[in-house]
Amino acid sequence: MLSKDKIARINELSKRSKSTGLTKSEEKEQQALRKEYIQTFRKSFKNQLHSVKVVDEEGNDVTPQALKDSKQKKNGGFIH
Repeated sequence: MLSKDKIARINELSKRSKSTGLTKSEEKEQQALRKEYIQTFRKSFKNQLHSVKVVDEEGNDVTPQALKDSKQKKNGGFIH
């Protein structure tokens, strides 16, 4: 998670870019902060998706990884 200070700085730079504009160094800072924010968001979202369990009407786990694992067990651990 990004710190509150960094999020506040992102918002401050965004507001200022819309009103008075940014200096070159502030534009670079804004780009770096946005990049860090996006990387943090993607990592968090991927972790959230990996923790989701999908169950069909019969109660079977049909999460893609669970299906892959059960298929490997049926094939003796080899992927065909």
